[in-house]
Amino acid sequence: MIRIQVPATSANLGSGFDSLGIALTLYNQVWMEESDSLSITCKDDVDVPKDKSNLIFWAAKCLYDRCGHTLPGLKIVQLNNIPMARGLGSSSACIVAGILGANRLLGGPLNRQELIDLAAEIEGHPDNTTPAIEGGLAASAMEAGRVYSVSVPVSEKIRFALFIPPFELKTEKARAVLPLQYSRSDAVYNLSRSALMAASLFSGKLENLRVAVQDRIHQPYRAGLIAHLDDVFRMSYELGSLGTYVSGAGPTIISMVKADRAEHFAAQAAARMKKKNIAGWRIETLNTEPDGARIFVE
Repeated sequence: MIRIQVPATSANLGSGFDSLGIALTLYNQVWMEESDSLSITCKDDVDVPKDKSNLIFWAAKCLYDRCGHTLPGLKIVQLNNIPMARGLGSSSACIVAGILGANRLLGGPLNRQELIDLAAEIEGHPDNTTPAIEGGLAASAMEAGRVYSVSVPVSEKIRFALFIPPFELKTEKARAVLPLQYSRSDAVYNLSRSALMAASLFSGKLENLRVAVQDRIHQPYRAGLIAHLDDVFRMSYELGSLGTYVSGAGPTIISMVKADRAEHFAAQAAARMKKKNIAGWRIETLNTEPDGARIFVE
């Protein structure tokens, strides 16, 4: 049996809509082996589909089909540490686990680039799947079915404080509120800031981050879908956030903080939220995962 470890990912980073993403040190674990039938179980109490609609199985079958092989069944065991529908790449983690596991079981017919392309094809965009595979900070673009990407390390000066709420927000609902067209000024506004974000995270130029997270493409339209968003943003900046943004489609909110102050920031934020009666939110401080998904033989 093989074990696939896939990191959580945070897409957009404010200004980099559908193009920037980072891998974080929070992981799903998936154990997989070929079988004559389909068996899906969990090592936790997360309710996942146990039939062929399971996203890990479905992604694995996509790879088998792509390579001209029949997949009679799989034994899949899941440990789901990435919260679902919270803007932390839970669906991408399933897709990546499925195709990486299937590729290993078949002896590696697809190379790394082909796996990145297939993952983005299944997901529909590369901003979560690419950093899940490559690790670090990934800038991605799709052209004619191919993902063109660069993954770079994030400065060790920076950690990420996650504000994970007790409610879900489906990506479909979050995308439905976005306009079909944007002005040229809004496009230029985001383009300049997304380029600044990538360069600043890599170089550790911390003073740029508060400007780099600013966005006119998605966050203003999604703000009304996330309860207490204004409270969390305001509080995070009062406590010294370098830059705060909605992770992916939301509802998780992430603050970039100085590494040597991360735990203090989280403790202060938890105290503030308790005082404001903002209940049920979980705060975690994470590093960037530099290597992406990995496979272990057990």
